Amino acid sequence: MTSTNLSNLANIGQLDPVAYSKDLVDRMLATATQRLRDAQFTQNSDVTRFDCAYTAIRALADIGLHIKGFRTSTSKPGHHQTAIACLAHTLGVDGATIRVLDSLRKQRNLSDYDGELVSEAALQECLKQAQALLTRVESVLSS
Repeated sequence: MTSTNLSNLANIGQLDPVAYSKDLVDRMLATATQRLRDAQFTQNSDVTRFDCAYTAIRALADIGLHIKGFRTSTSKPGHHQTAIACLAHTLGVDGATIRVLDSLRKQRNLSDYDGELVSEAALQECLKQAQALLTRVESVLSS
């Protein structure tokens, strides 16, 4: 998926073009950082911690899209999946990692919509992936 592919996603309504805003990126980064901090609190339930780490991943994926001049269209279903799938081309995330992130998205859906418990392994993977993505975004923003 190149910039052309991102534009094609915009043409079919999956992405909306946006003007870059450093202020918005700073707020989104602050949200992601705070959610990741919240996910570290072991007094919170595993479900809450997972949800916080997943929310950090989503905010960071949204930053990647914003840097490229887009945001997901929330009027279309699948905006979480779209943001994660675009990470290869917004932040250079490899395909194997995107598959892991997508499995975390699916786990989040099972937890939120079906009441499925979050395993310790899923929580730890989500924490690890959120931290790695935060590091990647900070590196992109500082260059």
